[in-house]
Amino acid sequence: MYVPASFAETDTTRLREFLRSHSFAILTSQGRDGLISSHLPLLFVPPAEAGEHGTLIGHMARANPQWRDVRGDVLAVFSGPHRYISPTWYEDPGTVPTWNYIAVHVYGAFQVVEDPAALLEILRTSVHEFEDPRPTPWVFDESADHVGRLLKTIVGFRIAIKRIEGKWKLNQNHSEERRRRVIRALRAEAGQEAHEMAALIEETLE
Repeated sequence: MYVPASFAETDTTRLREFLRSHSFAILTSQGRDGLISSHLPLLFVPPAEAGEHGTLIGHMARANPQWRDVRGDVLAVFSGPHRYISPTWYEDPGTVPTWNYIAVHVYGAFQVVEDPAALLEILRTSVHEFEDPRPTPWVFDESADHVGRLLKTIVGFRIAIKRIEGKWKLNQNHSEERRRRVIRALRAEAGQEAHEMAALIEETLE
């Protein structure tokens, strides 16, 4: 990923927190027939539990051809808030439109998990991650007859992380006054994402 120095996020704690809070990713790999991508939830397991830099775990449909032929490392792209930025907000001549966004790229080695017990553990972890915060969590009955049938239709995987890149493109290449004008304009717009972006840009001023 192209990351100018002014947009680079290198804080390991912040990057890992982002992976936990924005867990839906695009997983891309190289196979015999070229590049292939899947849109999947991927869970981050910290280094204390797995791998030198942590591990991503997930599962996909067995019918998905991607897992059968993965050559070399894979790339998982996680996206955060993003927003169009109008040059009118800068209130200065000679400016152009841009797009603010947050993105994290994770590179690593892909390992298929087909063992039923290990696959069940991936599912169990996923259910707890997404259901536990809910007011009335769904209970995963692992003894139910349909669970065995489900396991035959999916494959699990682990990605041993080798490298993480973070890009926080939030107008850091503009003056503080311009950034404050952008913040005011975003807060005047409707929609949660505009307000999230305003808060993120404000963090660059602290």
